[in-house]
Amino acid sequence: MRLSAGCHLSFEALAPSPLILMLRPRSGLGQRVVEEAYRFEPNYPVAEYVDTYGNLCQRLLIPEGLFYAETTVTVETPDTIDIASNAAFVPVQELPDYTLQFLLPSRYCQSDLLGDLANEIVLGIESAYGQVDAIRHWIHRHIEYRYDTSNMSTSAMETVDIRMGVCRDFVHLGMALCRSLTIPSRMVVGYLYQLDPMDLHAWFEAFVGGRWYTFDPTQAAPWGNRIAIAYGRDAADVALATQFGPLALTEMNVWVHASEP
Repeated sequence: MRLSAGCHLSFEALAPSPLILMLRPRSGLGQRVVEEAYRFEPNYPVAEYVDTYGNLCQRLLIPEGLFYAETTVTVETPDTIDIASNAAFVPVQELPDYTLQFLLPSRYCQSDLLGDLANEIVLGIESAYGQVDAIRHWIHRHIEYRYDTSNMSTSAMETVDIRMGVCRDFVHLGMALCRSLTIPSRMVVGYLYQLDPMDLHAWFEAFVGGRWYTFDPTQAAPWGNRIAIAYGRDAADVALATQFGPLALTEMNVWVHASEP
């Protein structure tokens, strides 16, 4: 399906403030960017760079007062996600170098503390893909999706304790459990068609059978038509707006629509 998506952000700065935005998706496995545009108001100079995870970033110094950023993109995406039930573990010594960082504990994913729970969840399941999907299914069944039950600092361990959260909490827990089983996993933030209520969404990918596969613990069954914007170890790496100085995000609107070819 061809999707048109976009995001509008409004900021208010009490003084000139540095800002890093991560709003531009790139073509890759499972998506092809057809066209994109973004605008800033006021229109100040922007420096662009690629971070260590391959994310496209925009760096600027915004003026005192109101500032608006808007991005729109048209992307071709598959209607379904790839499934490989028998995909095997990749031994650590054979993993590509770039996947190794996604084996380690991170700020929100205390994988070194969740081994017992992970082994309990995957007991009797041999394939790596099957184990990750069992983790996805366990989270979907045992963690309640509920707003205002977590915050920006909630970790995977805390989610296990309170058994509630939103998509980022589901993802942090899924990745922590995978990493405890020596399965590389990375967070993805982007757009999801027909998400209700519409917002930016988070899911995760696990490296099994020699490639990345998509898993979304918030959903009962695989669901395609996703636009990935950013990848990272956890939410600290994939913030779409990172601000420095007296700057507040006052509004955010997100939309995703089917688009004619």
